[in-house]
Amino acid sequence: MTDPETPAAGWVPEPAEEESAEDDMPLSLRLSIADTLTLGNATCGFMAVYFTTTGILIPHLTGSGESGMARNSAATAVILMLLAAVFDLFDGIVARKLRSSPMGAELDNLSDLISFGLAPAYFVLVYGMVAVDAHQKMSALAAIVVLLAVVLRLARFSCVTMKDGMFQGMPSPFGALTVVSIVLLELPFVPTLLAIIGVAWLMVSRVEYPKPRGVLAVAMLCWIISAMGLLAAWAFDAPGGQLLLQTGCALQIAMAATIPLFATTRKANTFRHNRREARATTLR
Repeated sequence: MTDPETPAAGWVPEPAEEESAEDDMPLSLRLSIADTLTLGNATCGFMAVYFTTTGILIPHLTGSGESGMARNSAATAVILMLLAAVFDLFDGIVARKLRSSPMGAELDNLSDLISFGLAPAYFVLVYGMVAVDAHQKMSALAAIVVLLAVVLRLARFSCVTMKDGMFQGMPSPFGALTVVSIVLLELPFVPTLLAIIGVAWLMVSRVEYPKPRGVLAVAMLCWIISAMGLLAAWAFDAPGGQLLLQTGCALQIAMAATIPLFATTRKANTFRHNRREARATTLR
């Protein structure tokens, strides 16, 4: 008598269809197109640190550097930060249009920390070591302030829910480019230091900034491309390159100063309008 639970002799169960390697891979480990762009962001940030070190810091410490080489390396480092901002802009667009892996938000924060936290903070630190009138310890303090501001801003971004289309605090790519512009403008040390700390404060402030979407995204991309051209002209010592670079840096700083004023004015006007409507409703 055959046990009903025992397979009949000679019968071998057919193996289940093998799942593809992609199906076996957890969803959280699959990289999307948006994630690949985010990794490009991180790579640009790391390479910006590399060029700042090899082209500016090491030649200064060894006394073997030339002003032209330092200028080319500084321009390359900042262009890489601008390219990181382009990757950061497009990974959000691609994630909205296609899809993003569950790792997307974490990858974005980590990459932003490298490109818009570590890279500009390190740029400020090296500036404090190579500039004629700079103070190394104060520059190190300013660099730490920039880095911590980006860390706090990114952590808050992950925890605080804002209304659609708005950021709370200056976006870290915009803040990083403003910090670098302040350094490249070659102002006296004290105003440079105060301006850098002011930008760090704006990044952790509650000032609302619009997200770069639609026309604003196109305008931002055009501005980044223009900034790359200005840096290239400066790096190759083109006629008027220094003036063009200073003009671009001044415009970046002016935008960083005026956007919070417009945002604060708009918020105040909205508050007054809501209060007037509330009073009118009460009197009815």
